Amino acid sequence: MAASPKPMALPELRPVTALSGVGPALAEKLAKLGVFTVQDVLFLLPLRYEDRTRIVPMGSLQAGDRAVVEGEVQLAEVVFRGRRQLICRIADGSGFLTLRFFHFSGAQQAALARGVRIRCFGEARRGPLGLEIVHPEYRRVDTDTNGETEDALTPVYPATEGVAQARLRRLATLALKELGSEGVRDWLPSGLLKGFDMPTLASALQYVHRPPPDASVELLSMGLHPAQRRLAFEELLAQHLSLRLLRRNIQTDPGWSMPARSRLPAQFLGNLSFSLTGAQSRVWHEIEQDLAASKPMLRLVQGDVGCGKTVVAALAALHAVDAGFQVVLMAPTELLAEQHARNFASWFEPLNVSLALLTGRLGARKRAETLAGLASGEISVAVGTHALFQEQVAFSRLGLAVIDEQHRFGVHQRLLLREKGQASGRFPHQLIMTATPIPRTLAMTAYADLDVSIIDELPPGRTPVKTVVLPESRRVDVIQRILEACQGKRQAYWVCPLIEESDLLEAQAAEETASTLAAALPGLTVGLIHGRLTGQQKDAVMAGFKAGDIHLLVATTVIEVGVDVPNASLMVIENAERMGLAQLHQLRGRVGRGSQESTCVLLYKPPLTEIARERLGVMRDTNDGFEVARRDLELRGPGELLGTRQTGLARMRVADLLRDADLLPRVQQAATSLLEDNEDVIAPLLSRWIGTGERFSRV
Repeated sequence: MAASPKPMALPELRPVTALSGVGPALAEKLAKLGVFTVQDVLFLLPLRYEDRTRIVPMGSLQAGDRAVVEGEVQLAEVVFRGRRQLICRIADGSGFLTLRFFHFSGAQQAALARGVRIRCFGEARRGPLGLEIVHPEYRRVDTDTNGETEDALTPVYPATEGVAQARLRRLATLALKELGSEGVRDWLPSGLLKGFDMPTLASALQYVHRPPPDASVELLSMGLHPAQRRLAFEELLAQHLSLRLLRRNIQTDPGWSMPARSRLPAQFLGNLSFSLTGAQSRVWHEIEQDLAASKPMLRLVQGDVGCGKTVVAALAALHAVDAGFQVVLMAPTELLAEQHARNFASWFEPLNVSLALLTGRLGARKRAETLAGLASGEISVAVGTHALFQEQVAFSRLGLAVIDEQHRFGVHQRLLLREKGQASGRFPHQLIMTATPIPRTLAMTAYADLDVSIIDELPPGRTPVKTVVLPESRRVDVIQRILEACQGKRQAYWVCPLIEESDLLEAQAAEETASTLAAALPGLTVGLIHGRLTGQQKDAVMAGFKAGDIHLLVATTVIEVGVDVPNASLMVIENAERMGLAQLHQLRGRVGRGSQESTCVLLYKPPLTEIARERLGVMRDTNDGFEVARRDLELRGPGELLGTRQTGLARMRVADLLRDADLLPRVQQAATSLLEDNEDVIAPLLSRWIGTGERFSRV
């Protein structure tokens, strides 16, 4: 990647201390907001806007309104109602309003004397005396002047301790004024935006920081104003370019070429009791081709719950071992790592492939043995958690790194694992898996450093899971359904969100629920599993459940991933209204893994919030993981779905991957154009939107 221009090369890259009133102390606080230069001030974009351009009659105020009001103080008194507070009543002829202060000084009380005229701003809410504003912003208005209102909508910026909104607004005004004559350099060639109804960069910045009084607060709040779209396009382009460059730089490094020998993969496939689906075969062929190449593989495998991603990962691992290399599989939780280790061990032991589990719970002696085995090459496959990153972990000849549940990690952590595998100037291949599918266009932007494969076919014989949504008042009916299922030689899950009682969440604890269900179902064996059990305890419970000795398994959400019991055909999830769509879909995926009809019952505690009602409706209406992911994007936004550590995409300043999805194809085209013809503008673009502190080590 081309080097960034020298910091003083452009006027907007002067340090923020060049602005009037910014000394070392304030500069240190601004640094927490990512503001280091004059340009950074302009790209610290407002989160929302307030209309302070007009005075609203008090008589027309409604609860929830944020408005400017002006009136005369009728009374101000200190009262003691649980705590000391200053109550001030103002009126404007159309009505009255109470101002309430919990923190105030004697001087403040004296200034709010009867007859004084003040103008204040805040959110009106219902109080014991009618509408009130708690701790409003206010100032005195002289009786002989009207007092000017704001001449633009008031921006509200990201906050940090010690920097008031008024200070941030003043700095933005200074930066706009200081750069007004010189302008902010527009790095995009004019042709890239041809056909878009978008303003220039300078006009867009002026508008978002100082929207005129007639600007639509609604349009701005939705992020749909052309000025915001102009900035969103550039931000998406910078994010996309950073990943494209990361990919290009990584692939300039030599990797290990692993031509297909097919011995171990063929034996593995021969031992399976089922055949690969067409989708599994297609993705495996793509991976096989990548592994044979001399540059490191960077491939993401997406697939819905139960589509068979783990089998494909096992094939890739055996391919690498067959070629004389070690393999590491990293999972985000100890339970999932244990599940993977158990599955891989059952598959690999007949093939004489050595495997070890490395997690934080490993005892000192066993840990030392495992580390020695990895360093010597005696252990071919390591399965573990973040413990694999630790400095003392060394590999003899790491050829493949498999990372499960990509959104739980991020680019930085993948690079750390990659660097661990460096040997003789070569780097391992990377295979990333996720059961959180996202639309292809979005994947091409969020995972622009990866090739994307999709397993879009479930194994034959799977029946769609029927989802039922019931209030917790129907609990007795649900328990009867469990009894009928277990009497019919099937098994069931009951999922609780907590281990212990919590007044805060008002949720049933797993231990109490297990006891209650055991009493209600005396003829059934009830098991319990949660995150506080030891690995051996979990193994014993799961072994009993898989063997059919346990009829009903009460569990916390630790069974969200990795558990496969085909005979389990009923799942009950209580307090389902508290869970996100992705988690609910993952949990539901634990049933429907056999040929019999399966049901997922979502128990909720009324009343439901609107978003909870929508989530439960989505679960009832579809089993399609991609559709669930699309709705999850709509309800939660991309940040949680992709993971907060994913490249900075979840921390974007103005762009929104869902709202601005129509820009993504053009963003990808623009990135290709810049990489081919205008690479010199990429470094300053990345500096502007991502900053030096967010760069990846390889960019």
